Amino acid sequence: MMKRSLVLVAAAAGLVHLGGCKGAPAPLPKPSAPDGDDPWASAPAADRPAAPAAAGLGGFGDPMALVRNVVENLQHPGPYEAPDSSPGFVASAPHLGVMTIGGRFAELESFSWTGGDDAIVVRGFGERLAALAGDDALTGLLLRVDDVEASLPDLVELRAAMATWRAAGKHLYCHAESASNAGYLFLAGCEKVALAPTGQITLSGPSAMPVHLKGLLDRLGVTADFLHVGAYKGAAEPLTRDRPSKEMEEVLGAILDQHYRTMVDMVVASRPALTADGVAAIIDHALLSADEALTAGLVDEIATFEQFVEHLAQPWTRVPLEAKPDGSAGMMKLAQFFGAVPSLRPTGDHVALVYAVGDVVDGGGDGIIGARAEIASRTLVPVLRVLAADPAVKAVVVRIDSGGGSALASEQIWHAMTELKQRKPVVVSMSDVAASGGYYIAAGATKIFAQPDTLTGSIGVVGGKLAPGAALAKVGVTTFPMGRGKRATMFASLGPWTADERAAVQASMDSIYGVFLDRVAAGRNLPRPALEAVAAGRVWTGTQAKANGLVDELGGLNEALASARALGQVDASTALEVYPPTITLRDVIGRIGDVDVAALGGVSAQRALIEAAALTSPAVAEIVEHTLAQLARFADERVQAVAILPVVFR
Repeated sequence: MMKRSLVLVAAAAGLVHLGGCKGAPAPLPKPSAPDGDDPWASAPAADRPAAPAAAGLGGFGDPMALVRNVVENLQHPGPYEAPDSSPGFVASAPHLGVMTIGGRFAELESFSWTGGDDAIVVRGFGERLAALAGDDALTGLLLRVDDVEASLPDLVELRAAMATWRAAGKHLYCHAESASNAGYLFLAGCEKVALAPTGQITLSGPSAMPVHLKGLLDRLGVTADFLHVGAYKGAAEPLTRDRPSKEMEEVLGAILDQHYRTMVDMVVASRPALTADGVAAIIDHALLSADEALTAGLVDEIATFEQFVEHLAQPWTRVPLEAKPDGSAGMMKLAQFFGAVPSLRPTGDHVALVYAVGDVVDGGGDGIIGARAEIASRTLVPVLRVLAADPAVKAVVVRIDSGGGSALASEQIWHAMTELKQRKPVVVSMSDVAASGGYYIAAGATKIFAQPDTLTGSIGVVGGKLAPGAALAKVGVTTFPMGRGKRATMFASLGPWTADERAAVQASMDSIYGVFLDRVAAGRNLPRPALEAVAAGRVWTGTQAKANGLVDELGGLNEALASARALGQVDASTALEVYPPTITLRDVIGRIGDVDVAALGGVSAQRALIEAAALTSPAVAEIVEHTLAQLARFADERVQAVAILPVVFR
């Protein structure tokens, strides 16, 4: 969504600039018919195009009006496309809205120069439903659901928004041509579900597939020399082991148990005729044809989309997932993008919502743009300090979706969170993952919310490096590190650490782990022995974390916001302040960079990615790429509070 908006903004910007510059081109010659007569001259007045104004863009009138017309026309179907509304549709009369839902749900909009799939913002979906609920003529929505990708924590929040819509007395229907796991759980949130003929429902249950890279590194001649603190700190396992350890299998088993319970509970809650045992039997069957899905009670009707619309027997109109800004709002967004007017912040008492998404990294990262995919200490810390100093901000919600990263950066952010908490309530809302460094920055909050399926904890540290000496020797490159001082070459050497160097690294890790434990013990008010029993690097589900005292409540972002408003004594109708804000031109032309995945101590990560991409699973390739990006950061910081979880969850 963000990327499409930027394209339209850029196009509009070009048109605005062209129309407003000095020395504009002369008006284009008026087209004429072969006989020289105006072809529109004999047309009825209602069908005749308006004559262009004398001034403006090349004689075509107001350039801003032209921009609005271009953008508006891009949104309408062509002559051979499906219509926008039914023949009998009248906006002021009762009608259904038809909305297409498809793609990946995420915490924030993404930004990329090269394009790609847009993410559907989880909170944005709920806000859109809430806004549409205010239209009295809109009796309900028909969601045309294509392939949907969403985690279980996100699905819980999405379905809560759908339940709120239905509780307001609005109908909610769904149609799909096929669906699997996450897609079906989304569909099941509707009061009536239709499936296309020959469509299929795949409800196979949750799965986890750890991805181990040791064999690949062995082939390249690279040694992964990593240490960890805690029996369950398996961050380095994919690099040092051929298969998961017993501890990792135990952790993944507990995660899958929780995911399974959540899936069963969701289906039972949505389809009252089904029991938990019945859903379990359906999951064991896994693949259901349209007829089998109807017989099993997973869907209510088998019909094409067009047939389903006819069966609902109501006038309808298409409703976009994103609200179209009116002329003034669109111009305001354009002005904000170019910096003509500042981004708006609430001036009265309010709650601020801060997103902390991605790996925790040192330094400033990539600014506002990077804040959508990384947690940079020198970017986030100033934000927290600004909010702490603003008397109008009565409480802050920090939404975390992170497996951690730099221990140093996590500590800096922890200090900023602590200073913020001393001045106003700080509520943490955990999304899919808030583990290791992601938990580090959350530990000192006033209150912590997590979903039952959130992955959190992983209180531990890992340290190490990749030693590519043998790989370089294969291609004729040999190195001879020299230095003065007992450990002068420990970071320059491309070989594994010596026993003495390993001992030094282990001591450093033990020290950082001790600080990590101190931060959590103080923040959670837990005795050190009780904390150590649930630390040791183990990943917990949100349900387990609540039982262990690591989180306070099970709930999503809405529950966290309600808690913050109550703690800050702010009315629920008050507007939120959200960080990161809308991207501006200043952000775009500012610092743009990324992790140099290829700089893994001289090892060609590109070769590794090519081998991974050659697999038939893009998900595995994506996991490998992200894991290598995480490993690249160990070149700068050898000890990190990171939960490297190269696991494909389905």
